[in-house]
Amino acid sequence: MYNGNKEVVILKLIALDMDGTLLSSNLEISKENLQAIQTAKEAGHIVMICSGRAKEDALKLLEEYKLSLPVGASNGAIVYVDGKVINSRCLQNDKVYKLAKLLESEGFPYKLYTNKGVYSPYTWQGQVMQAFEENKHTLDVTLEELERITEKQKKSNLITDFQKIEDVVNNPELEISKFFILTFNAAHRSQLLQTLQEDTDISVTASAPTNVEIMDKHGHKGNGLQEMAAYFNIPIEDTVAIGDNFNDVPMLQVAGLSVAMGNAEEDVKKLCDVVTLTNNENGVAHAIEQFVLKQTSSSK
Repeated sequence: MYNGNKEVVILKLIALDMDGTLLSSNLEISKENLQAIQTAKEAGHIVMICSGRAKEDALKLLEEYKLSLPVGASNGAIVYVDGKVINSRCLQNDKVYKLAKLLESEGFPYKLYTNKGVYSPYTWQGQVMQAFEENKHTLDVTLEELERITEKQKKSNLITDFQKIEDVVNNPELEISKFFILTFNAAHRSQLLQTLQEDTDISVTASAPTNVEIMDKHGHKGNGLQEMAAYFNIPIEDTVAIGDNFNDVPMLQVAGLSVAMGNAEEDVKKLCDVVTLTNNENGVAHAIEQFVLKQTSSSK
C-alpha cells in the first residue's frame, strides 16, 4: 500500500491470543484494546484471534463486543475467515478413541473441541469439582480462576454431553480438533505428558500449569498463523504475534515480531523479541500502538 507521498506502508497481520492476553483476568476486552484493534484495522492491518478456545466460543465472545475478526481456534487447528473454515487439522477418529480411553482409565477430566461445538463426558463437571476438592490444599486457585483455567464456555448451550466416547467417534458429522484435559496433580500431569510426547502423530501443549491440550501434529498456533498469512497474502516476516503461555510458543516462534505479555510465563518472555504490559494493563493496546501503529506512522 502507498500513502500520499508514495512511501510504502507495510501492512501487518497481528495475531492475538485471548485468555491472558486480549482478555483481562475478568475475561473482558477493555475499551483500550478494542480501540487499538479498530485503529489497526482502519490503517489496513489484519487483526486475527489465535486461541485455544473452540471456534464457536471465540466467535461468541467477539460478538459480545461487536468484533468481526478472523479466528484461529483450537490452538490454530481451525482457521476461520468470513464465515467459512479455510483450513482444519483434525485428529483421526481412531486416535481420538485411544486418547479418550487412556484419559478415562487414568481419571483425567477432558473436553473435546469439535466442528459442532464442545463435547464433554456427562461426568465432566463432577470430575472437575472432585479433582479441585482433592487438590485444593496445594492450589492457589479460586473458583473464579477455575472457570478461566478450565476454559469455561461463555454460553452453556455451546457444550454437548455424551455418555461414551463411541458416541462421538461414530458420529460421521463430528471432527475433533482438540482435547482439553484438566489436571491439578503435578505428578500425574508429568506422567501424562511423558506418555503423550511419545506419540509423534499429535501436538501436545498447555495454556496453564493445570491443563494439557492435544491436537493433530499440525494443529498448532504456528500453523494457524502461517495459514492466515498465506490467505491474506502477507509475508510471514510482516506478522506480529502476542501471547502469554506455552500454547502460544509456535506462533511466537514463526512470527516476524513476537510479543510476550507482561504476565507471560518467564520462559515465554525469554524467547520473545519484546515484552508489553500485562493483560490487566491493556498490554495488547500498548503493543499494537508501540510496535505496529507507531512504526507505520514513522514510515510515512
